[in-house]
Amino acid sequence: MMRSFSAALVLVLTLVLGGCQGMGGSQSAPVEIRSGKIEQITQVQLEGDHDLGLGAILGGVAGAGLGSLIGAGTGKDVAIAAGAIGGAFLGNYAQKKYDSKKPGQQIVVRLTSGVLVVVTQPVGPYLQVGQRVYVEGTGQNARVVAQ
Repeated sequence: MMRSFSAALVLVLTLVLGGCQGMGGSQSAPVEIRSGKIEQITQVQLEGDHDLGLGAILGGVAGAGLGSLIGAGTGKDVAIAAGAIGGAFLGNYAQKKYDSKKPGQQIVVRLTSGVLVVVTQPVGPYLQVGQRVYVEGTGQNARVVAQ
């Protein structure tokens, strides 16, 4: 019995470690880096990470906890359910208000190839019009950084 358990354990470990082997950085796509000069910077408001739903989860748990302090029997069950639902709505609303407005920058860069690229990113390192920069990445992952 111990021998079959050991064999099964070795098989599971081999499969797990073999699956991790393919997750290395050597197989990831290379990051594209282009250089250019900033032509325009506009201050914008970025949307928050409201899709996470953390506010609703925490609000629901807190509401259920408060509801459990009310009543007894069936009334207590109703109070727990009502508290969880009400807390989820309030937590979701609070997270929306907290995460909705984050400062950002819309940066227009003329690449050395002559192409204009517009990148919207959180306000970070100090950037100014006329500055030489790198545009790292593509699509939503693109970022402008100083040279």
